[in-house]
Amino acid sequence: MVILGIESSCDETAAAVVRDGRVLLSNVIASQVDVHARYGGVVPEIASRKHIEAISPTILRALADAGLTLDAVEGIAVTQGPGLIGSLLVGLSMAKAIAFSRRLPLVGVNHLEGHVAAIFLTPDPPPFPFIALVVSGGHTTIYRVEGFGRFALMGQTRDDAAGEAFDKAAKLLDIGYPGGVVIDRLAREGDAGAMAFPRGMRDSLDFSFSGLKTSLMVMLKKRGVPFSGRELNDAAASYQEAIVDVLVEKTLRAASMAGAKRIVVCGGVAANSRLRDRFRGDAAAEGMEVFIPPPVLCTDNAAMIAVVGTHLLEQGRRDGLGLNAVSRWPVAG
Repeated sequence: MVILGIESSCDETAAAVVRDGRVLLSNVIASQVDVHARYGGVVPEIASRKHIEAISPTILRALADAGLTLDAVEGIAVTQGPGLIGSLLVGLSMAKAIAFSRRLPLVGVNHLEGHVAAIFLTPDPPPFPFIALVVSGGHTTIYRVEGFGRFALMGQTRDDAAGEAFDKAAKLLDIGYPGGVVIDRLAREGDAGAMAFPRGMRDSLDFSFSGLKTSLMVMLKKRGVPFSGRELNDAAASYQEAIVDVLVEKTLRAASMAGAKRIVVCGGVAANSRLRDRFRGDAAAEGMEVFIPPPVLCTDNAAMIAVVGTHLLEQGRRDGLGLNAVSRWPVAG
């Protein structure tokens, strides 16, 4: 089954063509990073307008890269939520228009389930069940995953998500956007033990990053002057290590509690080089196997949406043209 996936939940306009939920034929992402960088974060109204400009060219490019036309497409999978409503509506409207005009089955996909499903586009994906850490700008959640659509919640953030904590720190340090990318780069030249930052809720599988952000704010106010040079690298490395510590520690603990030997780490923050290194080393030390998609499949993309869409359509799921966007949509309670 050849599926066209469409993703527009935040500030990436994406389209992809996937065959049989495993074979990636194309994956096109139109980024808005340069547009939002001047504001230090995503501006929803601007994001939705940029999606309108990019959606048609992105889909056409995905089809061209796959060497196919719409005649070869057998179904449409589109992100229904969670995300920014204005952004989601652009992708949904295009998906419904294509489905209606070409008489194709349409299915709405949960963006978070998509992140987990990205691992099935890698050469050696794990079998079910496994523990999944979904870690991004808006979400930091641990699930036990029994199968497609079968998620059990084990832990979640009580305030800021990890990606949000990175972006807020970058804004405080005035080092640019997107924060996670810049901090990752600076941290490579820094000492992760140079500065003391708190690790929140260590006795729980839930997360809290608001205290971490506040500690950086207080530190900067006490200094009175911004970090520069080596100190900036040390601050980035130390702050990053505080986030990485709790993500790795809690996920491995969840896997141990569940008796799981396989862990999937996904979402935009999973592209962080320190997080990837720590997970691989610490999981191996615990006799666990960790699976992380390549960075291009960690950030928002439509290929992951097409994977979930394939399974939903094969199960007989069909959504009508009244399909609407949802800003909040947990995959498990």
